[in-house]
Amino acid sequence: MTNSGRASRFSTSWGSRPVDESGWAGGGVVFAGVLMLVHGILTALQGIAAIAEDEVYARVGDYVYRINLTGWGWILLILGVVAAATGWGILKGAGRARTAGILLASLSLILQFLFLPYAPVWSLVLIAVDIFVIWSLATYRPPRATARPA
Repeated sequence: MTNSGRASRFSTSWGSRPVDESGWAGGGVVFAGVLMLVHGILTALQGIAAIAEDEVYARVGDYVYRINLTGWGWILLILGVVAAATGWGILKGAGRARTAGILLASLSLILQFLFLPYAPVWSLVLIAVDIFVIWSLATYRPPRATARPA
């Protein structure tokens, strides 16, 4: 049996690293788009809850990164809206949306870490989602269009 099917899936030149175009990466980017869309909506709702009622989240005494809950609410609302729009762009197949998704998921990871004292379990769940989104969008390589003979 020849190795021709395998050669088309992996780069064989010395200067580049092999890229596996498996279903995990392809399916992962669709799942990452859905996660970004849902994560954005939930983060926006988290922000609205922090803006509307400061009693939704527990008060934290001495915390190094001191921002009042209304400030956190606006930060999370804006991040949520932008993340939802980016998730929609990823699902539409926009190449720039993948790059923006990596940047937004990284920013969200940092902000959820800073928000950890207010909602520890929820922040940890969203940090895990952000890590998956970053991995999925960073490892995905779209299939190259093959030139058709004229």
